[in-house]
Amino acid sequence: MMIPPSNTLIVYSLVSSTSVATLFMAGYGPGLVWVLACIVVVAIISRRRPEMRAGGERILLGLALKTLAKALPAIFMIVVVIGGLLVGFFTATASAVIAVAYSLILGLIYRQLTLKNLPSVIAGSARTTAVVMLLALADSKTVILLLMMLILLIVGAFMDPTPAILIFTPIFLPIALELGVDPIHFGMMITFNLSLGTITPPVGNILFISAKVGGVRVEPVIRQMLPFFAALLIGLVLVVFIPQISMFLPNILGMTGAAG
Repeated sequence: MMIPPSNTLIVYSLVSSTSVATLFMAGYGPGLVWVLACIVVVAIISRRRPEMRAGGERILLGLALKTLAKALPAIFMIVVVIGGLLVGFFTATASAVIAVAYSLILGLIYRQLTLKNLPSVIAGSARTTAVVMLLALADSKTVILLLMMLILLIVGAFMDPTPAILIFTPIFLPIALELGVDPIHFGMMITFNLSLGTITPPVGNILFISAKVGGVRVEPVIRQMLPFFAALLIGLVLVVFIPQISMFLPNILGMTGAAG
């Protein structure tokens, strides 16, 4: 949701009138924080519980290469969308269309999407995108940002990220701007925060889908997820209070937050 091509960042861009290209570049820093937080937890758990290391065997190189080859078409989407944006082959709006078309083709290639279930997928997307707004705050910058993040953590546990962004960005972004927060940085805060909601009960769609794919009950999965929640909450605090995690790449590339 933070690493391009991210539909969440595209929605935030539309609501906040910020540049999709800049948001995409800003997403790599927080995305890396998310990955590193999970790597640290996995490393700690695997040291304490050797029985969880795939039977204690190393992953065969051939299997790793086969898995990578299978994933390459999906990974290539990043090259297509970001490469096209940076080189100027197409606009940010066109990149969203290309990403959708590419995803459609990938869905058919990976057999996750069929012509039969396509209408229900489109209907679900339309429902997710249709929503409106409410609310306001003031005082210490640190307290206000923490309050906003707390509200979004609660909201994210019950609501899909897209409607949450459509509802809360118009409410929170003006306050963040008053506090001197860059809109691109704020977009990373919201996206990182709401990404946690996708793996948090009671709604956590990614949590439930993963449990179903793995053929296990959700309850034991939630227990195993607790260290990851803790690490990712620390990651969220870092993203909120260290703007350079998000702004490093856009600043180096001389990109601004203005839409265009």
